[in-house]
Amino acid sequence: MEGAGSTLLVMARDEVLQFLYVFLPGHRPELATDPQAWTEDDEQIMSDHFAYLRTGSQQGTVVMAGRSQDGIGPAIVILEVESEGEARRFMESDPFVASGLFGASLHPFRIALSRDDR
Repeated sequence: MEGAGSTLLVMARDEVLQFLYVFLPGHRPELATDPQAWTEDDEQIMSDHFAYLRTGSQQGTVVMAGRSQDGIGPAIVILEVESEGEARRFMESDPFVASGLFGASLHPFRIALSRDDR
């Protein structure tokens, strides 16, 4: 029976699409490396961004989001959605992107292994 359950899990994963979006520098690239560069307005946008991703996570759209801690590596969001259009709308509605504080690029993605696969 364990084998049948595993097959169903794989089939269920194949029914959703996964996308990754990567944040790109906006018109003020120093925001990625200089905490002093953030204005009060920027910090409000960051708060809205975090709330947006939290809501997406609670609704099952956001699988994972995070950023490198060195200011050099990427900040990413991994999504599970029904279409590329849905992924693009989610990305473009992210307050970081919608405000122009950061750009973003969208890429098809597939999680090959996760902690849940132990």
